[in-house]
Parts: sequence; C-alpha cells; structure tokens
Amino acid sequence: MHQREIVLYTDGRSFHAWRAKRFLKRQGYSFEVVNTGGDPELLTGLSAAIRRKVTPPFIFVDDRPLGDLGAVRNLSYSGELEHLLRGRV
Repeated sequence: MHQREIVLYTDGRSFHAWRAKRFLKRQGYSFEVVNTGGDPELLTGLSAAIRRKVTPPFIFVDDRPLGDLGAVRNLSYSGELEHLLRGRV
C-alpha cells in the first residue's frame, strides 16, 4: 500500500533517535534518516522554515512537520498517523 514519505531527523546515535527509529519500524513504516549531528545549521534552517524550534528526533511527512516522537506517538494512538501516512483522510 502507498505510504507518504517520512523523514526522521536525528542527532546521531542517541537513545531518543534509537527509540524513534524503533517506533517507526514497529509500526511498519519505511523512512529516511537524516543525521543532523555534524550540521547544526541544518536544524536552524529547519526551525526557521517551520517557525518553531526543531530538536532531534523530529519527524516530517511529505515535508510537513509532525513533531517529536511524543507527538507522533499521540498521532499513532489516535489513529491519525495512519490516515496521514496512507492518505485515507
């Protein structure tokens, strides 16, 4: 089934990054990982683009900011994440 593009911005091999990857994998989603550890300007640029502070791990779907792992978990538990990713809104 079609899935929208997920990009996970992480700060490398942190525990929070690992948890975000594990959560997305367990939900059965494919995703791209972008490591921001070596480029703090990338986070500054993302924060300016979406007009809020971006701290890794941070998840985007089709260039739309969803938030950190807690926000994505809440979307998942409510069923909204599946609707966003599979296009069944």
